Order: sequence, then structure tokens, then C-alpha cells
Amino acid sequence: MLNTSNQYDRVVEQCRNLFTKKMSDYGSAWRILRLPSLTDQIFIKAQRIRQLQQNDVRRVDEGEKSEFIGIINYSVMALIQLELGIVDNPDLSTEKAIELYDKHVNTTKELMENKNHDYGEAWRDMRVSSLTDLIIQKLLRVKQIEDNKGKTLVSEGIDANYQDMINYAVFAMIHMS
Repeated sequence: MLNTSNQYDRVVEQCRNLFTKKMSDYGSAWRILRLPSLTDQIFIKAQRIRQLQQNDVRRVDEGEKSEFIGIINYSVMALIQLELGIVDNPDLSTEKAIELYDKHVNTTKELMENKNHDYGEAWRDMRVSSLTDLIIQKLLRVKQIEDNKGKTLVSEGIDANYQDMINYAVFAMIHMS
């Protein structure tokens, strides 16, 4: 599992670097996005990955990797929004946003390590296409929970679903590297 931890960190470093650069370019404009908007952004990325996996012809010169990075970063943004709430105007410095990014990624990695221990790294025998389908399934669950105004009877909350999406996307990127 040490190898998984190191691979995980390398993937997250790529995502964090892009997040940091986009914070420099755009600031925290994403802070105005409501959770359903973030969920829809992640859904668009996951659907594009699925289409790329099914289609032989590509008209845009971007592959699955950039879309998985987007899923990870938008999911972290959603976790931050769950923690802080939505605002009317951008309100986070790059430093504070990175601090929150790191906090949520670390919590999500810890969840991965616990599940990875219990499941015996079963994800290593999965296909990237299956991980994509699991991300889409999680998105559909999140959409249903959002439509239910956050109420669930027996299910885990939205935050756990975003964390699972991050972990599935990291696993997919590890497979692709």
C-alpha cells in the first residue's frame, strides 16, 4: 500500500498544481457555484470520459486525464462549498483555498487508505471504464440526494460521494500512468 500512497500523492500533486494555477488566473470565482452546479460540472467531465472510452474519433484534442483532473478538482471544490457554504462574491485567497484543498484531499486519502486496507486494493484489478461508471453512478446518487434537499434515509451523505469520486478518479489516473 506504500506504492499506492506514493502514486496517489503524485496524482494529487498534478491536480493541486492546476488548481493553484487556476486560482491565480481566476481567483475563487468558483465559490459562487451552488452544489448542483458543481455536480453538473463533474457530470459533464465524467460523461465526456465515457464518450472518449466508447468513441474511436475525437474532435477535441484533450484526453481522459484532463477530465479526471477536473473531476478531482471540482469534487474538492464541492467539499469546500459543503464546509463553508456558498457565497455571492469570491472570498478566498489562493493560500486559504490551497489550505482547504489540502485538508479535504488529506481526509479523502485517509478514507482511501482505510477502504483500500479492507478491500485489499481490489481497484487495481478494475478497468478505467468501470471506475468511470462508478463515478457516474455516484453522480446520479448525489443528484438524487440534492433533489431530496439533502435528506437520506439510510445512505451516506453527499460528502462521502464526492470523496469516492475523487478516489475513483485518482485510481483511474494511476491506471493510466
